[in-house]
Amino acid sequence: MVPPSSTPPPNPQQFLSSVLSQRGPSALPYSEDTKWLIRQQLLSLISNYPSLEPKTATFTHNDGRSVNLLQAEGTIPMPFQGVTYNIPIIIWLMESYPRYAPAVYVNPTRDMIIKRPHPHVSPSGLVSIPYLHNWIYPSSNLVDLVLHLSSAFSRDPPLYSQRRPNPNPNPSPSPNPSINSSMTSTYGQHPPPPGPRVAATAAAAGYPPSPYGRVQHPQHSQARPTSTDDAAEVYKRNAMNKLVEMVHGDIIGMRKAREVEMEGMFSAQAVLRRREEEINKGLKEMQDEKEGLEQQLQVVLMNTDVLDSWIRDNEGKIKNLGKKNNNVAVDEAIHCVDVLSKQVLDSTAADLAIEDVVYSLDKAVQDGVVPFDQYLRNVRLLSREQFFHRATASKVKEAQMQAQVANMAARISHFVS
Repeated sequence: MVPPSSTPPPNPQQFLSSVLSQRGPSALPYSEDTKWLIRQQLLSLISNYPSLEPKTATFTHNDGRSVNLLQAEGTIPMPFQGVTYNIPIIIWLMESYPRYAPAVYVNPTRDMIIKRPHPHVSPSGLVSIPYLHNWIYPSSNLVDLVLHLSSAFSRDPPLYSQRRPNPNPNPSPSPNPSINSSMTSTYGQHPPPPGPRVAATAAAAGYPPSPYGRVQHPQHSQARPTSTDDAAEVYKRNAMNKLVEMVHGDIIGMRKAREVEMEGMFSAQAVLRRREEEINKGLKEMQDEKEGLEQQLQVVLMNTDVLDSWIRDNEGKIKNLGKKNNNVAVDEAIHCVDVLSKQVLDSTAADLAIEDVVYSLDKAVQDGVVPFDQYLRNVRLLSREQFFHRATASKVKEAQMQAQVANMAARISHFVS
């Protein structure tokens, strides 16, 4: 069952723009790329048939699902035997509209009955005409649908009026009203207030249930007869609609193409950013390596300068040693350049000598040549002396390191300048 639909605002354009622009849970279940076309078709429909009003209402599917949809409710003109009647209908724009046809229901009032059997209308009010079966997107539209509905209903009216009770207590028997006579006599009359519609017969016959449970009072504003429409105007209107649809389709295609192109450009931009990061990282590593190589080059240049200075200072000594009958004294072959180097040499030699003595004492104790108590006494004295020599060598090396650092700083300033 469908509750009565809310009354739309007086301006259909504002109403459609409002409901079709909603987002979130309250949004209508139509595709975003078709909402513009839906709005245009509804505006064109109410422009040609003012008796139809766009509304929103809840539609219940056969599986129990309920969804809020757009509908056009009101009356459409039906010429019959030279008289134009108003047929109450409801056009539901389903979720798949406009790619698929809408659902059209005849909405009879309480004093009207659906003709059974009817070739295009089921007992539940569902309309089925060839135009709905042959719906082609985007050329098919609501205005042409109403034209085909009026044409089909004029050939075989889907409704006829019930005969009201005769107030005369002794009426003469009369036959059942025929469709044509009842149509001629009662379609032009003002119908009584609406009432609930009985759908038990339709349900028992297996037809789909009507989406409305309470019929609405039909509007009796006279629509323009379709028979008087100018063929040139109809052709012009159809041509304009098709042109608008073609332009709209082209715009959608161009937008999708641009979206694909933008996605490709965004992907290429992401790849370029990753490559930029890799290049910057590699450049930084190369700069760090260059700085390290420059520092190593400075150290090599300083060491080369030191070696050149040493060779120049000791070249004459080597020549003098070679003139003494090739008899080179080991003690005179190496000369310390300063006092600190002489101290390091003496301390290192004494340390190594004590190592040799301790090794010899170990062998003597193992062979039983030296008593164990004497071994311990000598090892203690030698260890104390060795400690002093090592401490002296350590202090001298520290002083040499400080002097070397000062010398390197002076050489660096020399190379930089």
